[in-house]
Parts: sequence; structure tokens; C-alpha cells
Amino acid sequence: MCLGNICRSPLAEAAFRDAAARAGLEAVADSAGTGGWHAGHAPDPRSRAVALRHGIDISGLRARAVRDADFTGFDYILALDPQNLRDLRAMAPARSSARIALLMDHVPGRAGQAVHDPYYGGDADFDAVWDQVRAAADALVAMLQR
Repeated sequence: MCLGNICRSPLAEAAFRDAAARAGLEAVADSAGTGGWHAGHAPDPRSRAVALRHGIDISGLRARAVRDADFTGFDYILALDPQNLRDLRAMAPARSSARIALLMDHVPGRAGQAVHDPYYGGDADFDAVWDQVRAAADALVAMLQR
């Protein structure tokens, strides 16, 4: 989960779905934002471009805001930075069963680190985000297979 669900989180969703498919792991993934002002919008064109460079089309994804049902419908809710982690924990209803953590906590040596927000950057920033979320996706799939 990120702030607006148009840059980082759609890339994280795509990377995880791809990693799970390559591993033959059945898993459900969905991304959302802690803010809803981009609801219904397609991912940022730069996110779409970096995903396509890696053979993944995310143009059909649409931004949405986190909803209460996410906290019981998913086993894990993974934030892309500490502020979104705090926001998610504050939003979680009392009946939440999801494990809420930072995405990068699952990458050896990267615990506590944020996935950089590339929104105000260029192509290199989006490529760097792809590298981060791909590493996290591979680590998550490995964890889930254990």
C-alpha cells in the first residue's frame, strides 16, 4: 500500500503476481492507497512503462483506497514506507486479522526501509522502484512457499 495507488503499489502488485506465477504459487494480490484522490485512475504512465519493459501490462489496474474489508480479506497488508505503515495501523479496525508490515521488511538486510516514492522523479526512479519491489516479491514468494 502506498499513498495514491498509482506509482509504487501497482508495481509491487505486478511484481508479486509475476513472481507467484513463475513459482507456481496461487496467491491473490491487490494494491490500494491510504488516500483515495486517485481512485479509478490507471497507474502513472511511468509505472506502466517500467512494467512493460519487464513484460507486464498493468494498464488495466485502477487505483482504489484501502477499505475495512482489506484488513480481514488479506493475510498481509504491506506498506511501502513508514508513514503509510503508520496510517494503515491507524486505519485497521479492531477485528483486523491481516499482518501489517513494511514490504521491504521481507528482503534480507532491508528491514525498516521504504520503497522510494518516484512520483516527482524520472525514469531512473521508476526503474529503482521496480528493482525494490521485484526483490521484495521474490522474497515474499520464497517465504510463502516455506
